[in-house]
Amino acid sequence: MKILLFGKNGQVGWELQRSLAPLGELIALSSSDTEHCGNLADLSGVRQTIRNLAPDIIVNAAAYTAVDKAETAAESALAHRLNAEAPGVMAQEAKNGDALLIHYSTDYVFDGAGNQAFVETDQPSPLNVYGQSKLAGEKAIIDSGCAHFIFRTSWVYATYGSNFIKTILRLMPQKNELTIVNDQIGSPTGAELIADVSAHALRLYRHHPEYSGIYHLAASQYTSWYEYAQFIRTCAQHIHPSEAVATCKILPIASAEFRLPAQRPLNSRLNTSKIEKNFDLTLPSWQSGVTRTLHEIFKKP
Repeated sequence: MKILLFGKNGQVGWELQRSLAPLGELIALSSSDTEHCGNLADLSGVRQTIRNLAPDIIVNAAAYTAVDKAETAAESALAHRLNAEAPGVMAQEAKNGDALLIHYSTDYVFDGAGNQAFVETDQPSPLNVYGQSKLAGEKAIIDSGCAHFIFRTSWVYATYGSNFIKTILRLMPQKNELTIVNDQIGSPTGAELIADVSAHALRLYRHHPEYSGIYHLAASQYTSWYEYAQFIRTCAQHIHPSEAVATCKILPIASAEFRLPAQRPLNSRLNTSKIEKNFDLTLPSWQSGVTRTLHEIFKKP
């Protein structure tokens, strides 16, 4: 089995290189690769790469993720190209080549109304350009008729790359206090978990192709960004005591007081019952994944 991975240097892509390697011949591309085109902005190049390599599995871990920049006209076009048009090209080629496409989407396809966890069949209604572009990508894949897994996830972090954990660890020694929003609720989800579940889904797909479709994939239990930041500080202080970290105050603030160009959903809860039932999974708590990642970060030289 030949697996073609786009976005190998992203948080999820980095972990996918590990989880997918035992399943077949893995060809992993970044946007800067020259032998084969991994740049999603080059639609013809992506199309030709897929035709030349003729993979059995296409995994798209690349995306435009600059949520606030996407609100500008120039960046909005780029977000749509990378998050909607490029996945559409992959889906068309997957359909033509009888390949399976794995694609990653986001909780931002929902408007965040209410306080119940969103299920896969809930009507999407994104609040910002980034969410709109990701929803357009989902629709392009579905409309192509290709076999696919679309995994919607949320609040992704990893030992590798840039994310909320790294930002909090960097800012705490520099600031006397941090203000973090306390009214946006979701599940911090490790890239390692996403990659491992993706590989598990691939194994099961061989025997259960009927399981293809959209799934919500996130760690269990929910928290706010404010509580998440407090957990990071407490856990980091336990692993690697620091006076600078201990003296930094973390204060709650409402989203309405923390103005950003792109509106964020207040409710990012994702119901994961479908993926747990179909794939016989018990998804771990967000706390366990964050704790493990903090241990890994502080062990790095």
